[in-house]
Amino acid sequence: MRKQITFIIILVLIGGGLIWYNFFRTQVPMTGQNNNGEQQKFFTYNNASPDLITVQLPYPGAVVGKQFSVLGKARGSWYFEASFPVKVLDKNGNVLAQTPAQAQGDWMTTEFVPFKADLTVPQSYIGPATLVLKNDNPSGDPARDKSLSFPITIEY
Repeated sequence: MRKQITFIIILVLIGGGLIWYNFFRTQVPMTGQNNNGEQQKFFTYNNASPDLITVQLPYPGAVVGKQFSVLGKARGSWYFEASFPVKVLDKNGNVLAQTPAQAQGDWMTTEFVPFKADLTVPQSYIGPATLVLKNDNPSGDPARDKSLSFPITIEY
């Protein structure tokens, strides 16, 4: 009887471990495979890195509605006057929506500062889109442009 209880406990522990592993394995990675088995990037950083800006919501590949918020954090240098531009592009690269992300704290720092942007896309659009977060670059110097982009799907 004791061997059976020990065996059941071992099975439960192994099962729990597999569930735990699968949960973390399915979280959105920096790169992965698309439906055709090809390697693809979920985040595209241009002159940027996760050490400058990160997005908590929506995540790459998320299905969003016509109105949604973008939440994350960026280093103070990403902002100018406490904001930076956020765009939603359609599958052809046309701008569907654009709004400034607003710092949710003191942006005059080198540390991460939370941000929020509320976007509304046209009611007529459904399909793939790209979310683009750019640093605010008042100099206009292209060498100082930085961005983070990733795919989303607009449905409801």
